[in-house]
Amino acid sequence: MKRFTAETADPAIIVDELLHGDGAVLISGLFTPDQIAEARAIIMEHSEREAEKVTHFQGAAREEGKLNLQRRVWNLLAKGDVFAQMATQPTIMAILRRFLGTEFIMGSIAANRILPGGPGQEPHVDYPYWDFHKPDTHPIGLNASFPMNAQVSVILDPFTEESGATAYVPGSQKELRYPTEDDDFHGQAQRMLGEPGDVALFFGVAWHCAMPNRSDHDRSAVLINYLPKWVKPLEDMRGALPDEFLDAASPELRQLMGFDYRYPEVLDSARPENAAGRV
Repeated sequence: MKRFTAETADPAIIVDELLHGDGAVLISGLFTPDQIAEARAIIMEHSEREAEKVTHFQGAAREEGKLNLQRRVWNLLAKGDVFAQMATQPTIMAILRRFLGTEFIMGSIAANRILPGGPGQEPHVDYPYWDFHKPDTHPIGLNASFPMNAQVSVILDPFTEESGATAYVPGSQKELRYPTEDDDFHGQAQRMLGEPGDVALFFGVAWHCAMPNRSDHDRSAVLINYLPKWVKPLEDMRGALPDEFLDAASPELRQLMGFDYRYPEVLDSARPENAAGRV
């Protein structure tokens, strides 16, 4: 997994690595210790109160007594300004403009907290590919020649072998299929190792999963899902946010929430002056 700093994170080099290389990179120096500490404190508070809100890929978490050791906190934009800062971080935005198009959007921003003793996940791919174990539900000929997803994990606790740092199979983003038992995922996998404040950025169609936390500390991260402007988001973020937040949102944040791409709309009642460029 290639590592970059805020100064060396060239968008062209990183995009080539996401498409044609390992499929994942690590970038350090994008966030201050204060930002990381603030985000972590908010997530700890909410995950203590909302332990029943869990992730989609539970794996061993379905075992009795393990469910509350893996916790998800949703709708982070409403829980602190620091999460909007993370979502619109300039280096990340520059990379994703090249990877997903200049008007890309955000599909979700949430936190995943795995407590000591918490289980891992089954190997999977991320939204909108995440149900590719049912390939007949997707269009014929769909392949990984262009991306419909980018994943950003802002690391809040040390990601080590012991704490369950995300495992992934380098190069698997070129396959566009769901991993199977025959693929020997764990035999091929490497880890996304990092320190608090580091960012793991990867093409979400790469096979990956959280690993069991066998350390004595939490393993938490902010997970941000980015999409081309025409892919339906996972979270209805606009619907979950108050009007005051939406009215005060920066241009970058409004782009991420889809304000720049107005479809679908009721074209029967659309105003003529807004019809430029339509067929």
